[in-house]
Amino acid sequence: MAPLTGHGAHQLIVVGAGAAGLYTAICAARAGARVALISATPLAESSSYWAQGGLAAAISAEDDPELHLADTLRVGRDAVRESAARVLTSEAGAAVEDLARLGVNFDADRSGRLALGLEGGHSIRRIVHAGGASTGRRIVRQLSAVVAQQPLIDVLEDRWVTALVADEGRCSGVVLDGLETIAAPATALATGGSAALWARTTNPPGATGGGLLLAYEAGAALADLEMMQFHPTALVAANGAGGLLVTEAIRGEGARLLDADGERFVDELAPRDEVARAIFRQLTLTGNDSVDLDMRDVDPALFPTVITALQHAGLDPQRELIPVAPAAHYMMGGIATDLDARSSLPGLLAIGECSCTGLHGANRLASNSLSECFVFGARAARSALSEPPLGRAAAGAAGASTSMAAPAPTTASREALWRNAGIERSAVGLRLLLDDPHPLVRLVAEAALTRNESRGAHIRSDFPDLDRSLDHRHVVLTPGREPSFELWT
Repeated sequence: MAPLTGHGAHQLIVVGAGAAGLYTAICAARAGARVALISATPLAESSSYWAQGGLAAAISAEDDPELHLADTLRVGRDAVRESAARVLTSEAGAAVEDLARLGVNFDADRSGRLALGLEGGHSIRRIVHAGGASTGRRIVRQLSAVVAQQPLIDVLEDRWVTALVADEGRCSGVVLDGLETIAAPATALATGGSAALWARTTNPPGATGGGLLLAYEAGAALADLEMMQFHPTALVAANGAGGLLVTEAIRGEGARLLDADGERFVDELAPRDEVARAIFRQLTLTGNDSVDLDMRDVDPALFPTVITALQHAGLDPQRELIPVAPAAHYMMGGIATDLDARSSLPGLLAIGECSCTGLHGANRLASNSLSECFVFGARAARSALSEPPLGRAAAGAAGASTSMAAPAPTTASREALWRNAGIERSAVGLRLLLDDPHPLVRLVAEAALTRNESRGAHIRSDFPDLDRSLDHRHVVLTPGREPSFELWT
């Protein structure tokens, strides 16, 4: 493999052009670093583009970072890494301000103050949106425009990273399309999550955890892969619209969940794991494939994107009930990192959903994830600038790379994961996944088999109780070793 030519020496390679990758590249370039931003799709077509949630930040006069922290810890079911949560809650406000300086137009009320939404698990309105449920689209479009105007960022679109270059115990670059290498002292993965590994999902098809496998094959540790968050309200439809996310913010504005008798059965603004389990119990009890979301009293002007999407699916949310059920939505686990986005492999960073700082614990607090992209993206940029330069041999060599990335999961693998590692799982089904042809399916099963308890999003029918000895302990998968628990504080 030949080194990539035509670009100057890079201090940082960013893989992925969603919210986390774009912002990390911008922060590094503003600090004077030359950045290679690699995207498998054209800019502004990442998974972040579809994000309906907003940014959680304690910015109102009635709010406080300590209150945001308390909500994060409570919802995370005694599995949150408190130091990571403190970073997020104390720095999220500054991230919102910086995004505004970069040109993101956040929603404001009539007095010009930021309009703050309420979502499940939050004790106060603190969710910042841009265009209502179009927040991801607005932010990604604006950051893509900023990137395009930044001379220190070389954008490589429609290119695939097929392996990481791992020389002598550190990451020194990437392999593009299996043909060329590009070297840098720091490589940041911002490749998104893996919820599309599950058959029923809110995620686009490409969100199958490819970045996690790249990191693992290069020698980096993964953590908390058993912690997949299932969003309670994804559309149930047989016309191709199944899995369409109906944002939690709609329940924050008064939408109700109704059982087969038309009665409420859960606090709609309880944490997501509680709401998803309550719906799962209703489905198990009735044999139905959905419950009803009543959003007829919600102002449609607040959620034009969702209303339009439902109408395209043949539904009129202003006149009829919307059939919903849980779907795989957000991987709380990922590439294990410290508070500065550094993985266990020197030179390799991870930010956004492909990372695992321990911030989300066993149940992510709604809209903390988008804030995480920016808070830890800024930290990743600073970490990249502190990496020592590559030696001449590493910078110019073709590189010793890991094996090629795994192929896309088959329909059979996705259905097996949904069936055996869905909202409720047991050792019997999880052991079946250990023989699955897809490597990440096997790793998810290993992690879920290691945690013999029920906590947050991880419900074991054969271990239904919480094990207090596992508080704040995270399942870590390190290449060549048995799964282990690590205490993160």
